[in-house]
Amino acid sequence: MTVQGQHSVQEHDFTTSVLGEARGRTHDRTQGRTATAARWSAGWSVPVQRPSSGFEENWSETGFAQQSVRQIVRVTGKGTAARIRLSNRFGTEPLTVSAATLALTDEGAATRPGTMRELSFDGASSVTIPVGGETVGDATELPVEPFDSVTVTLYFEEPTGPSTFHSQAYANSYRATGDRTADVGGERFGEVTHSWYYLSDVELSGNTVPFETVVAFGDSITDGYGSTVGANRRYPDALAERLTAAGRPLAVVNAGIGGNLMLNDSAWYGDRAVDRFGRDVLDKPGVRSVLVFAGLNDIGFSEVDLPTYKPNPEVTVAELIAGYRRLIKQAHHRGVKVIGATILPFKGAEYHTPSAEAKRVALNDWIRTSGEYDGVADFDRALASPDDPQVLEPAYDSGDRKHPNDAGYRIMAEAVDLETL
Repeated sequence: MTVQGQHSVQEHDFTTSVLGEARGRTHDRTQGRTATAARWSAGWSVPVQRPSSGFEENWSETGFAQQSVRQIVRVTGKGTAARIRLSNRFGTEPLTVSAATLALTDEGAATRPGTMRELSFDGASSVTIPVGGETVGDATELPVEPFDSVTVTLYFEEPTGPSTFHSQAYANSYRATGDRTADVGGERFGEVTHSWYYLSDVELSGNTVPFETVVAFGDSITDGYGSTVGANRRYPDALAERLTAAGRPLAVVNAGIGGNLMLNDSAWYGDRAVDRFGRDVLDKPGVRSVLVFAGLNDIGFSEVDLPTYKPNPEVTVAELIAGYRRLIKQAHHRGVKVIGATILPFKGAEYHTPSAEAKRVALNDWIRTSGEYDGVADFDRALASPDDPQVLEPAYDSGDRKHPNDAGYRIMAEAVDLETL
């Protein structure tokens, strides 16, 4: 595996990061004809990654040609109008989306009759997104309630080349030959993958009072590894459901990437957290607060020398705390609250060692006692075994000693003090 852009937290300051983001948004200011009159909020969002084979077969490296891709996502906000964002951040050539539709989801790849909407981009039915850029579609009228699933179908007439995507969706996406964007049924979509392609956001508008959004930021545990595919049982899903049940009209979006590192980029596991925090959290419309749950991979990767765990430089507790402080500073500068989450037990996992455990304990102590966060979600104590606090409670373990199962993710959501959000 070729690892791109390894560097430490000290190498780039906040100004450099912001300038880089500005240069990468050459097409982002196409806001759509109704956008200036509407206030938008993030109803669903996902971080994008470089094309890679990863650990599960996907379509990112080959891309698409004369094919339609149908993707299912669940929103956690409410609105009467919707629009999508598409990203070509890691593309090697301009991306042409020949047609796109949005609908409410029925079953599988089928859509709910009467809800299909043809999407446009600055009034046109197709759009070309430059290398490194993204675009936002025009608003389309579509009443959406919290926890509705929406279906986005994209058609690519010309070869796309390798695709910007999100590797581990824990949801089904579908592919068909030809332009099937207007198909209400799903019969033609015979191929399935568990990744999302090009689609980075579904934004909603039309409420009398726009809803605000909580962002769950982290690695594979936030992403939902070990949860049931297609069931929306990741911890951010459970947190959104808990907020709604409590009468708190806050959406929750998931900014987790499996394998993500705080301080180093990875060809497989995404840009380092301290660099992607701006675009994946702070730039989302309507963000009120963020849960920061990261650092385990920085600790664990340095304990093993395996091709799948790269880069794996030694990372100190002091360096990780400096990374946390950088995220806190950026969020507070933008008026966003930051909740720190303690790192889960992982004794018995392949990269658990006495030195890794010592780092985990020290980091958790700092997260709990430093007073630098606006609140703390103590996931560690909520999921630790009462028999051994270094071990993930077996009833909450997906089987690998470090990722929770559906029940564990629900307990994580219950460990969040809703008043801190």
